[in-house]
This record gives sequence, C-alpha cells and structure tokens, in this order.
Amino acid sequence: MTAPSPDGLRQRRRRHHRRVVVPLTVVSALVGGAVLSGCGQQRDPDVYTVMNSSTDESYHRWDAQTLARCGKQLGVTIEQQSVPAAQVMTKALRMASSKSLPDVLQLDASEMPTFAEAGGLIPLKDLGLTTTDIPRGIVDFGSYGGTYYGAARTVNTLALFYDKDTLDKAGLKVPTTWAEMRSTAKRLTRGKRYGLALSAGGAEDGVFQFTPFMWSNGGDETKLDSPQVAGALDYWKGLLKDRSLSKSTVNWTQADVNDQFMAGNAAMMINGPWQVETLNTRKALHWGMARIPVPKAGDDSVGPLGGGILTVPNTGDSAREKMSAKIIGCMSGEQEQITYALNSWMVPANEKAAAVWREKVPELAALSGQVATARSRTAKLGAGWSSVSLALQSAFQSALTGESSETALKRAQQRATSGN
Repeated sequence: MTAPSPDGLRQRRRRHHRRVVVPLTVVSALVGGAVLSGCGQQRDPDVYTVMNSSTDESYHRWDAQTLARCGKQLGVTIEQQSVPAAQVMTKALRMASSKSLPDVLQLDASEMPTFAEAGGLIPLKDLGLTTTDIPRGIVDFGSYGGTYYGAARTVNTLALFYDKDTLDKAGLKVPTTWAEMRSTAKRLTRGKRYGLALSAGGAEDGVFQFTPFMWSNGGDETKLDSPQVAGALDYWKGLLKDRSLSKSTVNWTQADVNDQFMAGNAAMMINGPWQVETLNTRKALHWGMARIPVPKAGDDSVGPLGGGILTVPNTGDSAREKMSAKIIGCMSGEQEQITYALNSWMVPANEKAAAVWREKVPELAALSGQVATARSRTAKLGAGWSSVSLALQSAFQSALTGESSETALKRAQQRATSGN
C-alpha cells in the first residue's frame, strides 16, 4: 500500500473521542422548544449548512469537495461548519435553544438515539430517502425505534492487524479462533514486545473494543452479568495472565494501541481503519488485516459499527427539510461514498459502492467482511447504551486489576439498570 499524504494524521489517529453524555431531559427541553417555536432566524433560501466533525484538514477538504459537487448538482450553496467530535452534541443543543440548527447534522451513531427520542430529527423515509442496497445492520445503525433517521456514507469497525514479518519469522499463521490467538500471542511475546495490544481503557474506546468479544461469544448488552459476557472478559484476563497483553492495557486508547504496534511493541493489535494512514507512514512495517478471531471455528465475528450518520434536524421548515434530504441523498450517493471511502479508509455503506471499493483496495477486504456481520451498539438499547457503556468501563478496570469477572459484571448490570 502506498503511503498517503501526512495531512491531518493527528486527528485521524483519534477518531473515537470521549463524548459528553447529555441527559435526555435536557435534550428534550432544548430540542422540543426549538421545534414548537419554529425557525428562529431568516435564512437565505439558496444557502444550506451542514454541521459535522471534520475539523481535520483532510476530512474538511474532502467534505468541502463533496458539498461543492452536491451544491452544483442541486443548484444551491452548501456551507460546511465543523466542530470537534466531542462537541457536536452540545453545539447542536445550543443551536436548538437559539433556533439556529443546521440544515444537515452529522452525528455519531451512538448519539443519534438521544436526539431522535427528543423529537429533534425527521425520519428520512418521510423525506423521500430509501434504504435500497443498504445492509440491514447499517440501516439499524442509522435507526431508532425502527425508524430510519440517519444515512451513513461510510462505516467502520474493528479488525485484527498483524505484523507480517513477525508472524512469518515465527512460522505462525494468522489466528482465526480465540485459542489460536491466545497461543499465537503467547508465542510472539518476547522481551519488550507483547503478542497483542488492545484498548481496555475506562472510556468508549475500551467498550468499542470489547463488543466483538462479547457479541461473538453470544453475550448481550441487555444482560451484562451473563456467562457469555463473563467468558469474553475472562478471555481478556487470560491474555493478561499469559503476559501477552501489557498491564497498561487498562489505560490505553485506540491511538495508544496503534502507537505500540507501530513501535514494534506489539505483534498484533485490535484496531480500526482510521489508523491505516498512520500505519502507512512507516514503510518498514509490513502489516496485514484479518477478521477478529472467534470463540470457535464457524462462529460469526460480530464487531461494532462505527462512524457518523447524516440527519435532518426538525426545524419546522418543511421546504428546507426536503432540500436537506436531497443534500443527504447526494452526499450518500454511490459515487460519493466510493470517493469518501477511498480517502478515509472506511467502507461504503451502499452494497454496490462497497463492491467497487473492494476491487480498488483488496488489501482491506477483511474489513469489508467484518462490516458485513457488524452491528450498531445502540440497536437494542437506543439512548440507554450510554449507561451500559459507563458500567462496562468500570467493570474492565475492576476485573482486569484483580476482581472476578462475575462480580464486576454483576455490579455493572446493576449500574446499567439503575442508570447511575
């Protein structure tokens, strides 16, 4: 793979930001007030605004190019407003309170249910957008309560990255099952090099990385104290016991994990495609990508879908909302998806676009396969996911530093249920 331009690497390595959890009551009050009172400002009928988190120079430029093409196609001017990812929700709420919401709002899919539940979004099908050629899991990714609110251009998930030279030198194959990965990681642990690196930190990064183990083992976020979830956490504990994982795992973000892999301090890592451009800056590193190993051969490797979705805020101006949907339709069109995916190392949401993308970047084929079985974190719990995430974060810290998985997860389930 050719090393791309180094523009914007810092932001790309940290695509998963710590996000502010805003209580639903606050969201409902602010959004509800904005909808009931209608638009609070006069707007140019030919100028539309898209608010996103593309503060990185490369992403901002790519989005600007997309908006210029779509504006020309639709006969309007589309302006981009970018704010840091961790601030999108709070910024949108301030805009709702002042009746100045953007025409199109890009949200992290884990944030969308809170905004939708408060009545702040218009169902996209009501505005003429369809889900044709979009896999069911990605439709769910942009849905809340069975209603489709957010269109994804591209999605991402996690995969197993490995150092080809290290595995070849050891005469080892890429692991496909938990037993193989534990054995391989143990054999590759030498000196300062660990066999595997992953994030188990007390933030969403760690939860994001735990879901493939929990879900592939038959666990479920609605019952954190089940044997299946405990089994997944015990697997992580086993890797620590083998010394195949660093004790610092409980503090690492996904960016930290990538740093360790690039420095040669880990032979394999669990991470996502947002790290690819950074990986390619080290030409001496020959890396490969595979699906995350499963408990036993034949199981599905079920990872989490990640990425942003394009939504239409409920401003009370039906004419602008219809044009906003057309803007989303253009931004999420097949060719625009392919262009954006090739730039960002993500996977197109549209099946036809994804097929073309796979031909252009066959080295990322494993990621496409992983996306095919991936699912949304909020599909079952909606806005309740945030309570589960916080509970799991606490459980990791306890279980990986000595407490039994069963005890830590029992407390996590109680915490998630109470919402505290």
